[in-house]
Amino acid sequence: MKKTILFVIDSLECAGAEKSLVSLLSLLDYSKYEVDLMLFAHGGVLKDLVPEEVTTLEPLEYSKFTGLNLKEAITHSIRKFDFKMLFSRVKYSFAIRTEKGGNTLKARLFWQCNSKVIEKIDKNYDIAISYSQGIPTFFVSEKVTANKKFAWVNTTYKLAPKEKEYQKLFYDKMNKIITVSNSAKEAFLETFPNYNEKTKVIYDINNYELISNLADADNTFDDDFDGLRILTIGRLANGKGYDIALSACKKLKEQGVNFRWYVLGEGPLKKEILEYVKENGLTKHFILLGITANPYPIIKKCDIYVQTSRFEGFGLAIAEARMLNIPVVTTRFDSVYNQMIDEKNGLVVDMNADAVCNGIMRLIKNSELTQSIISYLKTEKKGNVEEIEKVYELIR
Repeated sequence: MKKTILFVIDSLECAGAEKSLVSLLSLLDYSKYEVDLMLFAHGGVLKDLVPEEVTTLEPLEYSKFTGLNLKEAITHSIRKFDFKMLFSRVKYSFAIRTEKGGNTLKARLFWQCNSKVIEKIDKNYDIAISYSQGIPTFFVSEKVTANKKFAWVNTTYKLAPKEKEYQKLFYDKMNKIITVSNSAKEAFLETFPNYNEKTKVIYDINNYELISNLADADNTFDDDFDGLRILTIGRLANGKGYDIALSACKKLKEQGVNFRWYVLGEGPLKKEILEYVKENGLTKHFILLGITANPYPIIKKCDIYVQTSRFEGFGLAIAEARMLNIPVVTTRFDSVYNQMIDEKNGLVVDMNADAVCNGIMRLIKNSELTQSIISYLKTEKKGNVEEIEKVYELIR
């Protein structure tokens, strides 16, 4: 008899945790496992990469409700003569305007305001997995019945005392907590040292064969630019350090470099980034491409991959660039040395615009260094599909 497994994640937009989950799902043995997938936001560019054996569950009623505009939500509530969802939605909308903070605070406020109107899943599972921190973890903890529950932590997770106290209630209910790197584990245990025994590391899975095949597709740059192509991938959010990238881009322009710096990602800083680009005359140099389900042809065609993150659980996009033999310039975030060897497979620099610019300039001016890095990348082990064995060990 097959084991039943539920995976829960926010969405299937093109981000590290989502790509990691799709890679994991592509490797599972479906002769042994019956898999359901729960999303809070349906659609997403990665949805077509989910194996056909996986059953994507119908949206929650509250997810459908939040998809309505306010007028539609009011009409729906009047027609149903049920105002609980409307009150919860308004309460949350008010809360995030009055309390300022990052994603962990928003996740707490969302759950505090809305959990009572979010229904449970009417099915018993052998295993339930929240594949990212925050709302998926809260949902699996309180709204899912399963013999075992596992929580993935995909980032460097350090919490303020109030958030720690709140989230402990949910992590207490987890049988295992999985971090995606050793440094992510260390950071998590700084906040929750009492979980040491039930915390283990399973790296984000990189399927080289899948990435290599996808990289040969046609959807690459649609311009005829013949200069240096730089690429960054990541959500347009503060943690990815786009202020550093923009300032470094401006410095490159001032030095007369013939380049274009492309960005794959969407997020809350888009308007701010576009304003900076316009004000500083970078419209031909810093180019937002949005998101795509298959970024690999673009990675393959770029000359340098740059990551300006302030923190990462692992840094999946860096791993993908390395697999395609693209030299990397990255900031020195906590988990960077889980995969980077400075001066060997790329350059690890200080977390500021001058250092990023200087790193890029070194690769431009020193062709011997660049070729040495490319040669080293070609000898590196490609992918880590063997991490699936750790997943099997966990779910067995």
